[in-house]
Amino acid sequence: MNITAGNIILIGSVLLFVSILAGQRAYKFGVPALVLFLAVGMLAGTDGIGGINFDSPGIAQFIGVIALNFILFSGGLDTEWKSVRPVMWQGVILSTAGVLFTAILTGLFVHWIVPGFSLFEGLLLGSIVSSTDAAAVFSILRSKSLKLKHNLRPILEFESGSNDPMAYLLTIICLGLVINPEASVSEAIVRFFVQIVVGGGAGILFGIAMVWIARHVKLSYMGLYPVMIIALMYFTYAATDAIGGNGFLAVYLAALWLGNHKIPHRASILSFFDGFAWLMQIILFLTLGLLVFPSQIVPVIGIGLLVSVFMILIARPLSVFASLLFFKMPLRSKTFVSWVGLRGAVPIVFATYPLIAGIDKAGMIFNIVFFISLTSILVQGTTLPLFAKWLKVSEPEEKMIGSKPEIDPSEVSDLIEIRVAEGNAYAGRPVSDAPFPDGARITLLRRGDDHIIVTGSTVLEAGDRLIIASQNRDDAEQVYEMLTSADGTRDTEN
Repeated sequence: MNITAGNIILIGSVLLFVSILAGQRAYKFGVPALVLFLAVGMLAGTDGIGGINFDSPGIAQFIGVIALNFILFSGGLDTEWKSVRPVMWQGVILSTAGVLFTAILTGLFVHWIVPGFSLFEGLLLGSIVSSTDAAAVFSILRSKSLKLKHNLRPILEFESGSNDPMAYLLTIICLGLVINPEASVSEAIVRFFVQIVVGGGAGILFGIAMVWIARHVKLSYMGLYPVMIIALMYFTYAATDAIGGNGFLAVYLAALWLGNHKIPHRASILSFFDGFAWLMQIILFLTLGLLVFPSQIVPVIGIGLLVSVFMILIARPLSVFASLLFFKMPLRSKTFVSWVGLRGAVPIVFATYPLIAGIDKAGMIFNIVFFISLTSILVQGTTLPLFAKWLKVSEPEEKMIGSKPEIDPSEVSDLIEIRVAEGNAYAGRPVSDAPFPDGARITLLRRGDDHIIVTGSTVLEAGDRLIIASQNRDDAEQVYEMLTSADGTRDTEN
């Protein structure tokens, strides 16, 4: 087939459509959709029935960086600071010391069991697979609607969203030591701390700037607001990287700051990034599936299986328990955190760096990493609900109170979810007291584990999540500002 723009669009659209259908079937049978996205890419690749010859680690790495920015930014936007704050230090330790422990333990094991692997090569492989994967954790926890006790979900999401920079830096440092064993380790350590400090500081500063810009830049079309945020997101990554910081960390922290402040059209922006994050996950896993040659994985299955078992049963648990040693947390909670050591797209993207650098064992490292990621998603991702139930860390399934009302689609142009803010003037008062515009109505109320059909006498509480149907966006924005402000009045500045 000749490579033309039309053919690329045709193949891409077919693969995307097939991936979505496959993901839906995977969800029905309890298999993480990400596995199916990888499988579709592998089937379409050189060794598969599609026969698409894609062997460009550089392009795959570029797509990976573009996609990871979206995935991390969306995860940060959806993370509520009030849920993260009580467990912030647990998350920070897991995303730094936990990653370091995992990299060292895995690297030493690889050096020990794989003939011909030097210590630095073993540590390089260990560094590549040392972080939990944000794409895998976010998508699996949210698609399976797992409700976890003891603040486990914010710990896991914060860890996975913030630990990629640590793994990235360890990968770059170890790669440099493999290429030049005489390189200064002290310089590498200094570079590591500079990246973390600059990346963290830049992320907060850019987050503050994003909030200010979103509040003060007036655009004539609401659909341009998400586009403006995309531009700011990629600028945050590129600018932070240019000044020597870690762009991934900056993007996540900027999104965390933005998502926890009141901005115009917030609901629409969150919805846009949530959908686009799924698109980026599909594209990323398809690309990585195309990049791998299944025939080259077969020779490393034995080694890959040994490393996978070691990481799942030894390296990850030891790292988690060591990191959380001084925190009061139930044993079963630490055990569950140990099991959610999901590897996914990020390690595979990081494994392209040795390929591009052209080191001797780059191909073998890539194939082992791919097998480890696939095994982790398939084994750990599939069994998360089962382990949560066994360890008694999951909440009961959501119950519906009443039945879902019928909504005439012709009367609704927008459907959004709004959370009643702490200190809101209408919290503690019946719905009938709130001056809802004629074009908006509450269709459902989520309170804790319950879904409640709302009447005029229903008393609103802080933290309630309301599903609002509106005839136009202005009415939706009015309700949003009314219920998310501290005093219940509309903020005319925004």
